[in-house]
Amino acid sequence: MADTQIQQNPLIEAQAGARHVRMSPQKARLVIDLIRGQKVNDALQTLRFTPKRAAKPIEKLLHSAIANAERKADDAGAPLDVDELFVSQCFVNEGPRWKRIRPAPMGRAFRYQKRTAHLWIVVKEHHVAAAERHAANVAEAESQKGVRGTARRVRKALTGKQVAGKKGKK
Repeated sequence: MADTQIQQNPLIEAQAGARHVRMSPQKARLVIDLIRGQKVNDALQTLRFTPKRAAKPIEKLLHSAIANAERKADDAGAPLDVDELFVSQCFVNEGPRWKRIRPAPMGRAFRYQKRTAHLWIVVKEHHVAAAERHAANVAEAESQKGVRGTARRVRKALTGKQVAGKKGKK
């Protein structure tokens, strides 16, 4: 019973990822943790006014995830209210490190590493909004169904054709 309800009422979920972003994963996690679980508009406001260098690429990535959700909804033929999206998952993984060498005194060399990060953001439609969207789709289908049935009955009445009865015993 629950499986059929999930199929009838799917939540729209979209993700966006950026790989090999040239920033430290530790510093990016500080910013990502600020937006986890927030509604999309609140998360955008938070990122816009966060004075960290990592906020710009994460804001760009969040815009990409929102656009992916809109595209997914358009492909499914379902209306989507962007205000009902929220950041369901977001995480930062460590990317490859760039090894570099810096000259040091007395002919030596010091090694240092430039770190990179993989950023991932998943936005999901709130389950209440998905239920409302599904109810609106069902109501629209029912209203169209009634109109089509009425048009068929009017057409039959205008042409004067009788509906054939059921064949029964004589």
